[in-house]
Amino acid sequence: MQKITSRDNEKIKHALRVRGGKEPGEIFIEGKRLAMEALDSDIGLEYAFISSDLLAREGEDELKRVLEMARIPVYELPNKLLASIADTESPQGIILIGQRPTSELREAFASGRPGGLPVVLLLSRINNPANLGAILRAAEASGVRTVITSAGSADAFSPKALRASMGSVFRLRVVEKADEHGVVADARRAGFLISGTTADGAAAHTAVDWTQKRLLIFGSEASGLSPELERELDERIAIEMEKPVESLNLAVSAGVILFEARRQVYG
Repeated sequence: MQKITSRDNEKIKHALRVRGGKEPGEIFIEGKRLAMEALDSDIGLEYAFISSDLLAREGEDELKRVLEMARIPVYELPNKLLASIADTESPQGIILIGQRPTSELREAFASGRPGGLPVVLLLSRINNPANLGAILRAAEASGVRTVITSAGSADAFSPKALRASMGSVFRLRVVEKADEHGVVADARRAGFLISGTTADGAAAHTAVDWTQKRLLIFGSEASGLSPELERELDERIAIEMEKPVESLNLAVSAGVILFEARRQVYG
């Protein structure tokens, strides 16, 4: 195992570019839980940094064994050097550099019916990466298999979104930066109803028949769906709630609706 002690090392410089989103084909994976999720997934991994403290610590045998089995270069870094390139304030001593998974839009509706819940999510201009990651987590937990993000949305594979998804992004089919109106057209051709969440939803989420296949659209945290996208909806959906509360956090809303769908489909 090679030891790196200088911030001027080319691997360190490369990792910082990845963390900053300047290497679009690669992703920055930080933390023990997320590293294990990545190592257990099908995504390609390039190399790992591990801190001297974590390397010497007892009780981390499983992580070390999995790193060895991954057959990727592993570099030992002094604790301060690893902390200086980490994206978190309290790094856990491990960083992986991986290859960004890619999915094509045509795969989303190719079978005519998605696996798991009969729902494909379209996230329209969701600009908060933590919310985006949390929605991905709720989507996987509920049984959704495909999530599409529109152009103008946050990066689903940014460090913050990765941590919020807790590894779900590695297992879902995630189509990024798609044209919203093209997605709607593809879904409609495949026989999907086009449903969206709006403040003045005509249907309560509990009154919707979630056994039908749907493209479910969530709009941005600040402004919801655009008027153009609203006009393309077959159905408007809202969560009924007690006054004076008028809205919920976007990830919470997604979880409430998706688990009602799961309840109907799976009982």
